[in-house]
Amino acid sequence: MYRGINDFKCCHPRTNIVKDETSDLFTHSHSILARWGNYFSQLLNVHGVSDVMQVATHTAVPLVLDPSVFDVEVAIEDVKKTQITRY
Repeated sequence: MYRGINDFKCCHPRTNIVKDETSDLFTHSHSILARWGNYFSQLLNVHGVSDVMQVATHTAVPLVLDPSVFDVEVAIEDVKKTQITRY
């Protein structure tokens, strides 16, 4: 039974096949790598603003300005006061 299962699981070589834009098939590894490189180059390198859909993002968080130096100094003094009163 073990031999039968082992014979059934025999390894078959893997075949990689890729189609190009004209539906031609490639099986050679260099041609496949070149095709994937071309595909991702076209996919990721978008030229021109008109090709990209721009979406306005609305958030519920209001715009908060950076604190001034005075605000930081007041906050530090408040922290120091609360630490002194605890001990």
